[in-house]
Amino acid sequence: MGPSAIRYAGLSSQLEAAGVTPEDAGDLSVPHHAIHDADAGGENAKHINEVEEVCTALADAVANAIADGVTPLALGGDHSIAIGSMVGSARDADIGVVWFDAHGDFNTPETSPSGNVHGMPLAAALGIGDFEGVEWANAPRLKEENVAIVGLRDVDENETTAIHNSDVTAYTMSDIDERGITEITKEALDVATDGTDGIHVSFDLDWLDPREAPGVGTPVRGGATYREAHAAMELVAESGAMRSLELVEVNPILDEHNETATLATELAASAFGKRIL
Repeated sequence: MGPSAIRYAGLSSQLEAAGVTPEDAGDLSVPHHAIHDADAGGENAKHINEVEEVCTALADAVANAIADGVTPLALGGDHSIAIGSMVGSARDADIGVVWFDAHGDFNTPETSPSGNVHGMPLAAALGIGDFEGVEWANAPRLKEENVAIVGLRDVDENETTAIHNSDVTAYTMSDIDERGITEITKEALDVATDGTDGIHVSFDLDWLDPREAPGVGTPVRGGATYREAHAAMELVAESGAMRSLELVEVNPILDEHNETATLATELAASAFGKRIL
């Protein structure tokens, strides 16, 4: 229901205000877990077959959009879709990734305490652990040294170790407190654009403080403010490097007056170049 809520909140009009001509490609078909083998991945990777099916279709959709000369914007829903976005964006190019999220999403089936694949997409795309050599999940033209995670504040112990052992650049909310969102975002963009053809931007709405974005599945206090989020997206637009974008984890059941979905539309507009003046 997340994508529908974002559409209903006025995504098209916001993008038009940013000078973009939006074309809605519609929803991807999502298999219903009740008629599929939901236990195929066990408790360590729940609904993995469904995730694979959706991400494979999304990877094709993203790659085809880029080949047609347009910038794909994927809407979620569950952050597991990022696997498909990254695989598609990296199909014919070397890409970097800027990951705005309260969480590291660096778990694997062997390390995840929950088994939820929405906590694994970065590890999947980078081929870490159980994901090594998993063709549908790996983005071979994405390197760890071109990944920047911005705004971490809720990271599992295993993820902390994995991130420290990788070449990924990670910034916590404390880094943003100390140095400011502008400096951190510019550094993250430098990391992601170093030697790449463009970047994929993944924006989890739980990056913001729950007071700003209540309609998310895993809220964590102490997140980014409304203005910090817009400032970050404005810098993304100014970079001219955005190859693909996703907005995820909007859950209208938990939202208040569609506030989070509305915020998602505004942030999309900022990422595509909308300015106050």
